[in-house]
Amino acid sequence: MIFGPFDPTGSDGLPADAVTCASLGCHGLAAVTALTVQDTAAVEDVQAISPELLDDQARCVLEDMPVQAIKVGALYTAEAASAVAQVAADYSNVPLVLHLGQRGPLPEDAAEQEDADDLLAATLELVLPQADVVVVEHARLAQWLADGTMDIGEASSPAHAMLGAGAKWVLVLGAPLRPGHFANTLIGPNGTTTNTPWQAPPERSGDSGGLLATALTAYLAHGMPVPQAVEHALAHADSGISASFLPGMGRRVANRMRLQ
Repeated sequence: MIFGPFDPTGSDGLPADAVTCASLGCHGLAAVTALTVQDTAAVEDVQAISPELLDDQARCVLEDMPVQAIKVGALYTAEAASAVAQVAADYSNVPLVLHLGQRGPLPEDAAEQEDADDLLAATLELVLPQADVVVVEHARLAQWLADGTMDIGEASSPAHAMLGAGAKWVLVLGAPLRPGHFANTLIGPNGTTTNTPWQAPPERSGDSGGLLATALTAYLAHGMPVPQAVEHALAHADSGISASFLPGMGRRVANRMRLQ
């Protein structure tokens, strides 16, 4: 099951995730978090789905069909994060992947920034502790740390703070190892760490983390342990991104039907 927005361009969100699920032998179910007005260049408007309707969508499907894994993508209100957290708590035996990626226009004023801060706080407090794997870019963690949005306490890094908050594994994308060298870093129980090479995506690429998180969710649905699922998901995402195409005047779109 995927919690995420409906992207009318098919480059991200639920339409794209459905293709990824199918290409990896899974049947994707959806709970729509928002409807967007956008093209491949920019998001012009976001109409968030009410938390009540979001809850109804998810529970109606979950009570009908067995679900093997859940991905939580873009959420748009703190209330939606609370609703998703309650659903996740009721299905705590199902592996959950939380993708902390950027969606929608950046805040334009103080009120919008406050709403964004409330959403992040609710997601970290309510949804993250139930995540089997958190997928997040290093640049995003660094920004949250720099602007004081995220408090890591005594933890050695934001990723370790997430583990301390309850996440079982954290996958940090594009983490710097040394000057000029970056890695995808998987940190797990007892601080076990695995680094794999990170390749910069082609210019004008969209958010590649969404493809990775969906592939990871599909592999977990097949019963793979987390380290093996992450390895396969990284390879699948790299393959799709390397074969990306430019359908419009904006960002490149990953080829989600790309077979390894």
